[in-house]
Amino acid sequence: MIRVLGLDPGLRFTGWGVIGQEGSRLIHLADGVIATAAEAPVATRLCALHAALAALIAAHRPEEAAVEETYVNRNGQATLKLGYARGVALLAPALAGIAVAEYGAKTVKRSVVGTGGASKEQVAMMVRRLLPGATLSRLDAADALAVAICHAHHRASRLAWAQAS
Repeated sequence: MIRVLGLDPGLRFTGWGVIGQEGSRLIHLADGVIATAAEAPVATRLCALHAALAALIAAHRPEEAAVEETYVNRNGQATLKLGYARGVALLAPALAGIAVAEYGAKTVKRSVVGTGGASKEQVAMMVRRLLPGATLSRLDAADALAVAICHAHHRASRLAWAQAS
């Protein structure tokens, strides 16, 4: 079984989810949210995020990781802070020697729901169907599991393509 860590980065809340993949079967292993204190300095929040991700990686030992790409919104300051959190989300697994893939939000939604314009609630509903037992404490955790599912689907396609060649 391959363990995949999915991450939905955010400076306030970073969703995470770990799934197992055995062939085409997906198994929910764990999910949750890392929260940082809004009143703390950005550097302190990034350190807390990194420490929490390092602990998650040590506890769940994923072989692969996937991170949702950053979208740019109208608030430049918010986009910049999201970029900081995304940098930590990319760095933590890379420092542990884990390959990290990146997927855009529309690709993730298409992989899980079938349409790139799906709402967060639709994504959460499909994650619950695809991964019975997922707790989904927040929509951020559902999004992270969706990223892991997307990676598992793309991984399976890459393996099938490689075997056919």
